[in-house]
Amino acid sequence: MRRLIASVAVGACVFAATACGSDDGGSGSRSRMIGMANFTLGAPYFIGISKTVEREAAEGGVTVSVTDAKGDAPALTSNVADLLAKDVDGMIISGGPLEAAPAALAAIKQKGIPVVLVDRKLKPGEYTSWVGPDNAAIGHQDGTYINDRLKGRGKVAIIRGGPADNSIGLARTGGVTSVLQKQPGIELVVAPEFGEWSSDGGLKVMENLLARHRDIKAVFCENDSMCLGAQKAISDAGRSKDMFLAGVDGQKEALAAINAGTNYEVTGLNNAVTMGKAAYQRLITLLDGGTAEKDTIVPSPMITKENAGQYYDPHSEF
Repeated sequence: MRRLIASVAVGACVFAATACGSDDGGSGSRSRMIGMANFTLGAPYFIGISKTVEREAAEGGVTVSVTDAKGDAPALTSNVADLLAKDVDGMIISGGPLEAAPAALAAIKQKGIPVVLVDRKLKPGEYTSWVGPDNAAIGHQDGTYINDRLKGRGKVAIIRGGPADNSIGLARTGGVTSVLQKQPGIELVVAPEFGEWSSDGGLKVMENLLARHRDIKAVFCENDSMCLGAQKAISDAGRSKDMFLAGVDGQKEALAAINAGTNYEVTGLNNAVTMGKAAYQRLITLLDGGTAEKDTIVPSPMITKENAGQYYDPHSEF
């Protein structure tokens, strides 16, 4: 449970200025209903955010109506319309890999209720507040670790989630390459295929990389799920001692692997539970009449074997 305690502490630090007096879900808000609109629940990270919002709402006596657009943008807009028809008091949108949902945001604005974006900052369109990570900074952390570990020399493979215009993936890989491209002894190999943010996708992309490159020393993946798949491909090929992995998110399976001292060595915390709690508390603050920052970056510490035990919770939603 140490990871859960750490997540709560992070949330308290981030939101202390705006959410004081509101962290019980609002004592006078027992009849509230909020909407949780998900672009996709097809990955552990997004499931973790949504499940955390549901749990926090249940503990605060707030009803939550959850939708899943299954990766379809028009479906998300339709789901938002359905939630508005239910007269929800406020809404959280988890946009996943979606870049824009202007019609959905316009409908919420017309209804006059607050909307909190979590993780993904949708563009264009107006929103009340956003909470999420600094993805470029997380990538920079990983890039620095990789460079220090390799002492500035070696071949580094990069596995992207896709699609090509995904701003979160671009920010994470951009952060890594901003460090490694400056090192003349580092050779970067970007996999041409996308891992689609899944462990199965990461496994397939890594298998192809291993077939083409015998001298990979490190692997960066834009999320932990792909890196877990890549780690299996490396193990199946008998090459675990040849290279190490660096990911992003702090998925519990990745934390377990890091804590165990495997070749999965580092990740940047972008925890789904912390994000879900942050989004819920932000929305409740707004519904209670409080003020909130337009944009709030949630801290993303680097996790290695030295501190993985502080964050690992086997019972976490993510």
